[in-house]
Amino acid sequence: MAPRPSAVTAPAAACVVAALAVAVAVALLPCPASAYGDGEGRAAVGVNWGTMMSHPINPCEVVGMLVANGVDRVKMFDADPWTAPALADTGIQVMFAVPNDQLEYLAGDPRRAYLWAEQNVSAYLEAGVDVRYVAVGNEPFLKSYNGSLINVTFPALKNMQRALDKLGLGEQVKAVVPLNADVYNSPENKPVPSAGNFRKDINALMVDIVNFLQMNDAPFVVNIYPFLSLYQNPNFPLNFSFFDGGSKPVYDKGMVYTNVFDANFDTLVWSLRKAGVPDMKIIVGEVGWPTDGDKNANVRYAQRFYDGFLKKMVRNIGTPLRPGWMEVYLFALIDENQKSVLPGRFERHWGLLTYDGKPKFSMDLSGDGLDNLVGVELDYLPAQWCVFNKDAKDKYKDLPAAVNYACSNADCTPLGYGSSCNDLSHDGNISYAFNIYFQTMDQDVRACSFGGLAKITTINASQGGCLFPVQIISASKRVVPLRFLPTSFLFLLVAVSIFT
Repeated sequence: MAPRPSAVTAPAAACVVAALAVAVAVALLPCPASAYGDGEGRAAVGVNWGTMMSHPINPCEVVGMLVANGVDRVKMFDADPWTAPALADTGIQVMFAVPNDQLEYLAGDPRRAYLWAEQNVSAYLEAGVDVRYVAVGNEPFLKSYNGSLINVTFPALKNMQRALDKLGLGEQVKAVVPLNADVYNSPENKPVPSAGNFRKDINALMVDIVNFLQMNDAPFVVNIYPFLSLYQNPNFPLNFSFFDGGSKPVYDKGMVYTNVFDANFDTLVWSLRKAGVPDMKIIVGEVGWPTDGDKNANVRYAQRFYDGFLKKMVRNIGTPLRPGWMEVYLFALIDENQKSVLPGRFERHWGLLTYDGKPKFSMDLSGDGLDNLVGVELDYLPAQWCVFNKDAKDKYKDLPAAVNYACSNADCTPLGYGSSCNDLSHDGNISYAFNIYFQTMDQDVRACSFGGLAKITTINASQGGCLFPVQIISASKRVVPLRFLPTSFLFLLVAVSIFT
C-alpha cells in the first residue's frame, strides 16, 4: 500500500479547541449520544479509517455510521485530534498510529515515545476513547522503501512499548507494527505455505521483532491483499482471489487451500513457527478490494470478495492452520482522493463508501444478516458541472496543458485504462478533468475557466457508468489542496486516455 504522510486534514474550529484542551487538560469534545446506534449484533470485523481526502466528512457523522453498522473496532493512521475525540464513549476499540516519518524521531530517544504516548494514549483513554493498540509505523519494511526504515522501526517499537509500560498502560495497550505480507514469502520452486519464511534480508530482524511482541503479549499485524496478487501477476488465477471456489486448490501437508487469503495467512503462520512463536496472535490489519482504477478493480469483484470474506468471518471458519475466530480490519472505510497513486490508480478507490459517504454496494458489516450497509447523509454544493467548451477559439492550442493542470490538482484516476470512465470520448475525457478540478476547488468560478476552454452547465455531465461528481460541503471548512502527482504519471494517464 502507498505510504501516508503524517500531515492531517484541517480540523474544524471546534475540534481545534478540543485538541488544545487535550494537550493541556485532557478535555475532549465527544459527539452527541444521539449519533450512535445500540451497538448490538457486531461481528469481529473492524475498518480502517483514513482521512487523505480533499473534502473530509465530519468525524461525528462517520462514527455514528460505524456504530449504526455494528462496527466495534477501528484502525487509524495517526492520532488526529480532529477525528480521535469523536470515538470517545462509543465502545469502539481503537488502534492509533505513529506515521512512518516519525519513527526515527521516536527511535532516537525514549522520552519522545513517552511524550507521544502520554499525549495520544493516556489523554484519550482518560477522555473515554477505548485505545487498544498503537501502530508503530505502517508497512515500514516495504521493498519500495529501500531499507530506509529498517534500522529505526524496532527501536521505535521498543521505546513505545516501554513508554506504555511506564505509564501503567502496558497491559491494556500494546505497541504493534502493521506489516505488509511481503515481509514473508515462499520460494518460487515451492510456492506453498509450509515453505514460507520471513524474507532473507530482514529474517534476523523479524525474529527479534516477533519475539519482542510475543514477550509483551502483543499480536502480529499483517496486511493481506488478494487483489494485489492479481494485479501484480497477470497469470494469477482470478477465482483463487475469492472465496466461492472455481479455482484449482493448493495442497500442502494435508491442508487444502481454495483461496489466496488462506494461503497467505498460513504462510505467515509457518513463518512464525520457524521464528519460535508458533502460537502468536495474528490480526489482519488491512484486507479489501478496490472498485476503480484497474481492470479488476470494480464494484462487481469487490462485492464478490466481501460477500465471501464476511461470510467466512461470521462463521468463524478461520484458515486451515488457524481455524476459528479472527480479528480483521477492512480496508478501507471511505475513498481517499489524496492518496499516492504510485502503487496504482486503484489506491484512491478502496472505500466501502464513496467520497460522499454512500455505500458502493449492499453488504453486512455486523453479521446479523441485514445485508444493508448504512451510509451518511451529507450536503452538496450546487448541482452544476464544468465541461469542455467546444466553441472556444483555438480550443486545442492550450488543451494538453489545461488538462494536465486539472489532473495535477484533482483525481483523474477514473480515466485510466480499465477504469470506470475509460470509455469516454475525447471531449468527455476533457470535461471529466475540468469538472473534477472544479469540484475539488469548491466550484470556484475561476476553477472553470482554463483560458476559455471550459464552461459551467447545470446539465448533468455524467455518461453511462462514469459519474461526474458534485462535491460535498467539506466538514473541514476549507479545501485541502491536493498534492501534485509526478509529471511522468500525469502525462501517462492524461495523454494515453485523452489524446490517443
